[in-house]
Amino acid sequence: MASQTQGIQQLLQAEKRAAEKVAEARKRKARRLKQAKEEAQAEIEQYRLEREREFQHKQQAALGSQGNLSAEVEAQTRKKLQAMQGGQARGKDRVLRQLLTHVWDVQPQLHPNYRFAI
Repeated sequence: MASQTQGIQQLLQAEKRAAEKVAEARKRKARRLKQAKEEAQAEIEQYRLEREREFQHKQQAALGSQGNLSAEVEAQTRKKLQAMQGGQARGKDRVLRQLLTHVWDVQPQLHPNYRFAI
């Protein structure tokens, strides 16, 4: 009987050690899962920040180009207006001289359809 109780004691001790090893393995697994989750979360946050930076850069480029376009259009409009005003000022004297010449230099003529009454 002593050998049976001794065998039972060994079995109980072996079962206890096995239970401890299983519990330790579960703890290691839980720690590893937690660590993996934290690493994944950090990687996700890094990816999100990178994509946010890219978005901000593209948005800034798009909005910046729109601002530049409106400034360019405004500058071109001013330039064209100045050219028109300059052309108008240069042509004004010439047109006025032509108009006055036509008004002052009237050459009376009979209309070609006019018939003398006999």
